[in-house]
Amino acid sequence: MSLTRDVEIHEMQINDYDEVYELWSKTSGVGLSDADKKENIEKFLIRNKGLSFVCRYKDKIIGTIMCGHDGRRGYIYHVAVAEEYRGRGIGRMLVERSLEKLKSEGINKCHLFVIADNTVGNAFWASIGWDKREDIFVYSKSV
Repeated sequence: MSLTRDVEIHEMQINDYDEVYELWSKTSGVGLSDADKKENIEKFLIRNKGLSFVCRYKDKIIGTIMCGHDGRRGYIYHVAVAEEYRGRGIGRMLVERSLEKLKSEGINKCHLFVIADNTVGNAFWASIGWDKREDIFVYSKSV
């Protein structure tokens, strides 16, 4: 059953934070850290205005995407759809909306990070045509 006609997609606002964070917390494969504290998400949304979205169904947030760019490349974070609503095109709609916005800002390539053992996330990205890179490593350092 498709819900795509019954859902609404809106730009993510900091007022959505508590409900968004609850969804992220319940979603296997979403890695959360201090970077996901409310004040940091607010800075991200201000810096990347108009690129991140929530999907609502009957006044409940059932999907999220955070998206931003550095002027050259886009980056997607925390795509999450509540488990009971998966497989209905919601994740794809959120991704397409953010990619359209990136393109309108002159960004023509986008990257994302998926935790290696996140089988649901890895299967999702492969199913919608994203290429898994084998030629790079990600290095991180707390500052």
